[in-house]
Amino acid sequence: MGIAIMGGVMASLAAAKTQAALSDSSTPKDTPNLQNFVACDAWAPAEDKVKAALGHYNFPLTTLTNNNLEGIQKGDILLLSCKPHIFKDILGEAGVRDALRGKVLVSILAGVTQEQIEGFLYPDGPPEDACRVVRVMPNTASFVRESMSVIQTSTPPLKPEQHALVEFIFSSIGRVVTLPPALMDISTALCGSGPAFFALVLEAAADAGVAMGLPRADAQVMAAQTMRGTTGLVLEGGEHPAILRDKVSTPGGCTIGGLLALEEGGVRGAFSRAVREATCVASQLGQGVKNVNGTRH
Repeated sequence: MGIAIMGGVMASLAAAKTQAALSDSSTPKDTPNLQNFVACDAWAPAEDKVKAALGHYNFPLTTLTNNNLEGIQKGDILLLSCKPHIFKDILGEAGVRDALRGKVLVSILAGVTQEQIEGFLYPDGPPEDACRVVRVMPNTASFVRESMSVIQTSTPPLKPEQHALVEFIFSSIGRVVTLPPALMDISTALCGSGPAFFALVLEAAADAGVAMGLPRADAQVMAAQTMRGTTGLVLEGGEHPAILRDKVSTPGGCTIGGLLALEEGGVRGAFSRAVREATCVASQLGQGVKNVNGTRH
């Protein structure tokens, strides 16, 4: 996901430069002055993958393998995008704590709280020049710049320019909201797990089309575009889902018949339960509990 986020930022910066050139004006004031990018990985072949994905944006790009310290030293705002269980290995490397002084560390690690990262970096309390840790929950749609990213509010608040920079980064890959820490578990469930839930519904709709005679490829495209169009009516058109549903349901028609079949099957309750269950699991994962799904009833 780190590649997707960097790609979104580069694309937004490139678009701002193009707009400025076409309008014969300066770059928009809300566009940050980001110029150099550094990507760190523990796997050497990832360097070629990063360059292939991002090289065409024509921004200075450095790739490093097993050299996180140099990457941190070179950066002002840092994106922590590793597997959640290895963040201590990265942040615990010699020299990293000093290299982080005065910088912004953005974590997109699922289940890892801001307090856990700060507690690991500064077990005796943060010094005056401590880095600012910001927790953000994007989702897998970052790869097509359609993410729903939730930025956790920080205490004390970030400086306005720091918050604006974090917001710009994640607005580059989709929509952004800022919410307090108490709502990060439900945000993880709804936004982070949500694509899997909606994909299940999408797959079921396509399967039904195949069962009734549609070719698989056509059924999948039809179901996906129908879902996309529906979300567009809500996001762009401002439609409430209930009103939208009612508009489509003509008396004695096929839509109301299908809706009643869904209600009889408890789809609404099951979907709501899935989000609530994922929220409960996310809250326990953040506390280090293992095999949570195997212990819940």
